[in-house]
Amino acid sequence: MTSAALSHPRLWDVFCQVIDNYGDIGVCWRLCAQLAARGERVRLWTDDASALAWMAPLGAPGVQVRPWPTSAPPDGPGDVVIEAFGCEIAPDFIASIAHGISAGGQKKRFKPLWINLEYLSAEPYVERSHRLPSLQSSGPGAGCTRWFFYPGFTPRTGGLLREAGLMERQAAFDRAAWRARHGIAAHEWAVSLFCYEPAGLPAWVGQLAERGDARLLATPGRAAAAVQALLPAYPALPVEFLAPCPQPAFDEMLWACDLNCVRGEDSLVRALWAGQPFIWHIYPQEDDAHHAKLQAFLDWLDAPASLRRFHAVWNGIDRVTPLPTITANVLADWQACVLAARTRLLRQDDLLTQLMGFMAEKS
Repeated sequence: MTSAALSHPRLWDVFCQVIDNYGDIGVCWRLCAQLAARGERVRLWTDDASALAWMAPLGAPGVQVRPWPTSAPPDGPGDVVIEAFGCEIAPDFIASIAHGISAGGQKKRFKPLWINLEYLSAEPYVERSHRLPSLQSSGPGAGCTRWFFYPGFTPRTGGLLREAGLMERQAAFDRAAWRARHGIAAHEWAVSLFCYEPAGLPAWVGQLAERGDARLLATPGRAAAAVQALLPAYPALPVEFLAPCPQPAFDEMLWACDLNCVRGEDSLVRALWAGQPFIWHIYPQEDDAHHAKLQAFLDWLDAPASLRRFHAVWNGIDRVTPLPTITANVLADWQACVLAARTRLLRQDDLLTQLMGFMAEKS
């Protein structure tokens, strides 16, 4: 790619196959919106855009949402092609990447940069694998290089998504007004719940009911259904069942609550930026590979023993120990840990800055 080409907005093709409506598409939408905010042009190719109706109801200038393609569009692939989370794009589209041609046969001046944007993890392999090339020796992409780009928590990884002005927006947020609108009294302990069906949830709901000063905010979907199944045993527990909301409103909920229960990848990152104590329900895997992934994250977080114990029980790794009780002192320890981790992260370049730097380097 020439220096003249780099002076103009580039076209990015981002591919997202939806496994979890809230996670995969959530990460990809944040990436696309942030690219567009920096003046880039973006096409988001997805097999299920339904969640964007509430996640991003106004869309974003510069972002086109398109159905999953079976071939390259008439004008060919963009300057950068990103496969998110190991999704497999159509062979015809891959061929257009390898040969730098459009569907109509027109030759481009350059081949696109092809990036596989991987899942987030704190495990050691991430630093070893970040930015490694993979030369395609066969198939429609033969002769083309696909690059592995790993998000992560350390300077030797690709970093985390963080839009410009996020910390300033949080500093200007009126937390008291948000809580008042949701009927949360000053003395109440607000707990958000965005999870699957964690092993520790029944005991957790029981603990909150016993406190007498807790209010649970359940997000729609599996979290709300799991709470509804438990409520007959705890009818006195105040619960607000939230409606689906745009991503900025989800961030505000995390900022307003005293403790956040999050799941997957996107909400974990947002909980880190929120700086409030949080509990992570990691996506369970049949071979228990998520156990090592959770341990690696807690090691990076420098989590205190109480937070490690809670995570082990919450995620069903420890099915013998009772769910630990969270006191005010315990919660203060957890928040200090999260704030220290956030400070470390803020010293590092965010994921998009690193992606754009990588693109400029390889061009």
